[in-house]
Amino acid sequence: MNPRFVNTMVKRYLRFDREHPFIFLAAILAFLGIAIGVTVLIIAMAIMNGMEKEFEKRLFVMNYPLTVYPKLRNAINDELVDQLGDKFPDLHFSPYMQTQVMVRKGGTLKGGLMFGIDPEREKAVNEVFAKAYAKPFGKYGVIIGKPLAEHLRLGMGDKVMFIFSKLQPAGLSLMPLSKRFTIEGLFRSGLNAYDESYYYTSFKTFEKVLKRKAGEYDGIHIDSKHPMRDIESIREELPSSVGIIGWWQQNGNFFAAMQMEKRALFIVLMLIILIASLNIVSSLLMTVMNRRSEVALLLSLGASKREIRQIFFRLGLIIGIGGVLVGTLLGLGGMELLKHFDIISLPEDVYGTTRLPLDLEWIDFVSIIVGAFLITLFSSLYPAKKASQVDPLKVLRNE
Repeated sequence: MNPRFVNTMVKRYLRFDREHPFIFLAAILAFLGIAIGVTVLIIAMAIMNGMEKEFEKRLFVMNYPLTVYPKLRNAINDELVDQLGDKFPDLHFSPYMQTQVMVRKGGTLKGGLMFGIDPEREKAVNEVFAKAYAKPFGKYGVIIGKPLAEHLRLGMGDKVMFIFSKLQPAGLSLMPLSKRFTIEGLFRSGLNAYDESYYYTSFKTFEKVLKRKAGEYDGIHIDSKHPMRDIESIREELPSSVGIIGWWQQNGNFFAAMQMEKRALFIVLMLIILIASLNIVSSLLMTVMNRRSEVALLLSLGASKREIRQIFFRLGLIIGIGGVLVGTLLGLGGMELLKHFDIISLPEDVYGTTRLPLDLEWIDFVSIIVGAFLITLFSSLYPAKKASQVDPLKVLRNE
């Protein structure tokens, strides 16, 4: 094969042909289609990854990396907390009590969970609480979410009524226990589902209101940098009367749905590149049909079928790879633009952030480039094969 001859013919066929402008236009459309497809795919995957990690970050905080729960009544106590603290000094443990409550303000009722906690221990495992906790809890002090306070038009120092699920005698009947608390802190995690339904108070207040025994807990929140690894080590040290669960197990369905949505989006957007590659096939086939006599003449003058196949195969690769490279540059440039400028602003009460989160993983980037390249490669094979099958005697006889 003569590489110089092949390169010369490729350059010639890439030029604008006045006699057949539609062929050149089809090639340009194929180039732009692939470039736009790759651009959209890169930005879309970056947004999907960014949103997933943003939700993961917030769920990680409010759900806690690991949680020890009782299988039997009174199975978690100070002795177990101290044992775990001694065996795992690099981890932080925060025991808690919890109960279901209703918050009432006028005619508005909101349901949620109230936690009795040790503020110093909770600060070590919950950075959202740590930011909201400014001073020791007072008598019947509580920390609630800022969105809930805004919804109920409450502020620091205001009183709010909590209705507990526990019943107390009231004359000849039983009434739900209720108590007025003073708001001593406001937190915001970015997820309204938690900000409106989590309330924190001290062990002392919790025990006094609900007549709970000190030193007996409903669970232990654990802070860990490597929860998927530490969960097995902790499980081995726990008695059979308690269990342990990770945040990813509590929200498995949510992240499974996001992964499925991400894969579906990848496939759908890859179809854009596939459709654009059909323009490569059509433009190359039109080039072959309009230059049949020229191809036949080249074959009759000594050009090999392999050289003819290489000419048209390289034409398709140049169009496709050029589109992939331009699309990659546009996609990465678009990501930088969205990162540094607030072109798209998100409602913070829905997404937890006003800026569009972007995070393109290497596996996704490589998958996009490899997928686009393979589509381009296969799109160039058929026209190249058809060009090499031109019969010189038949074509020249008819010409």
